[in-house]
Amino acid sequence: MHFLDQAKIFVKSGDGGPGAVSFRREKYIEYGGPDGGNGGKGGDIVFEAVAGLNTLIDFRYTQHFKARRGAPGAGRDRTGAGGDDLVIQVPIGTQVLADDDDRTLLLDLTKEGERVRFLRGGDGGRGNASYKTSTNRAPRQHGPGWPGEEAWVWLRLKLLADAGLVGLPNAGKSTFINAVSNAQAKVGAYAFTTTRPQLGVVSHKGHEFVVADIPGLIEGAADGAGIGDRFLGHIERCRVLLHLVDANDEDVATSYRIVRDELEAYGEGLTDKPVVVALNKVDTLDDELIAALSAELEAESGYPVMALSGASGAGIEAVLDKLLEAVGQPEPGADPDEDDASGDWSPI
Repeated sequence: MHFLDQAKIFVKSGDGGPGAVSFRREKYIEYGGPDGGNGGKGGDIVFEAVAGLNTLIDFRYTQHFKARRGAPGAGRDRTGAGGDDLVIQVPIGTQVLADDDDRTLLLDLTKEGERVRFLRGGDGGRGNASYKTSTNRAPRQHGPGWPGEEAWVWLRLKLLADAGLVGLPNAGKSTFINAVSNAQAKVGAYAFTTTRPQLGVVSHKGHEFVVADIPGLIEGAADGAGIGDRFLGHIERCRVLLHLVDANDEDVATSYRIVRDELEAYGEGLTDKPVVVALNKVDTLDDELIAALSAELEAESGYPVMALSGASGAGIEAVLDKLLEAVGQPEPGADPDEDDASGDWSPI
């Protein structure tokens, strides 16, 4: 399945149905009268966040969404049927943005089953029965129905995850997420093996949390170098970042600083998030060199450095303990919807 995290679509709610012009025609009734009913209301445009979707690829092939219009009114004071609402199902974490220069945020769907009416259908027109007065007993006017609303909007998906992996290309992020979760990220001995975000569910000490792996960042990513920084939106909602640095890099401090500079250039509070810094691929080094590189990296980052190897599994348990602590899990068996001292955590 192809991954797509943004799409432009056209949405239009249904027009209201026209009112009816009708008069009673009954045997043995000397005087009839207006009995035209009102038109039905047009259908609404509704966005719904559903589980089981993690891409907007469907919106590449279908870009126009129009709700049904209301049915016309009829004689005998019958109101037309309302048009069916059009429910557009999107992945959890989808944002609806205005088609303007600032991409103004209109909706943010972050909970499973969340439904929001985005455009209201037009009201139905009045039938001629509603125009009857003491001085106008046979009105022939009627309302044509109110038009629905329409708009071009952008859909942008920001995956919901508890922890995000960042680092240079080939820092070992895909190997790590494969080792700790059920993800099957592509691993290769070349840069930019990961070309789209990956999600993995980690089970650790009776708890579960979601880890997101994004394509690696290089110097100048904020200006479009490499794959760029467009995928950083998928870690904006993460509670903690795991910054992996390849122990085989020529200068681990420079490797760390390059990524941090790109996070700072992107903004959105990414540099304010809690960070776990880890030196990866330590299975290729001796203890003395690991200690020296860790000290160098700690001096640059200001964080304690953990040593691990995604390939051999060394040090992974300790890193997961740190991530679990930062995510803030509830006690095993506790209801995440209940208000307790652990906060408002809910598994995704």
